[in-house]
Amino acid sequence: MIDWLAFLVVFVSALLAAVIVVGLYALGLRLLVSAGRAPLVAPAEFTDAITVMSEKKRLREEKRVEKAVKKNPLTPAQRMAARIGAYVCFAGCAGAVLYGIYLIVPLFH
Repeated sequence: MIDWLAFLVVFVSALLAAVIVVGLYALGLRLLVSAGRAPLVAPAEFTDAITVMSEKKRLREEKRVEKAVKKNPLTPAQRMAARIGAYVCFAGCAGAVLYGIYLIVPLFH
């Protein structure tokens, strides 16, 4: 016999957790960009890579990020608040993941 109510509870919980983690991460990234700290990740060099960002393109992207930081209309205090908010969002995201691991791993019970 399948307990459909338990299945529904697990499904809704997993869906809600996914929405929370993705939402917090997206909000954290948005706040980080608003704070003037746009993440720029240097491309990895792979032997079988289809596309690799050239040095010229990487420098152009860095210039674009610097220009966006200069156009930022926020005051320094607002930038600091946005950066702190971003870090809080990332911490909440990590906390949600760790809590999920705590619920799954029976070692901690």
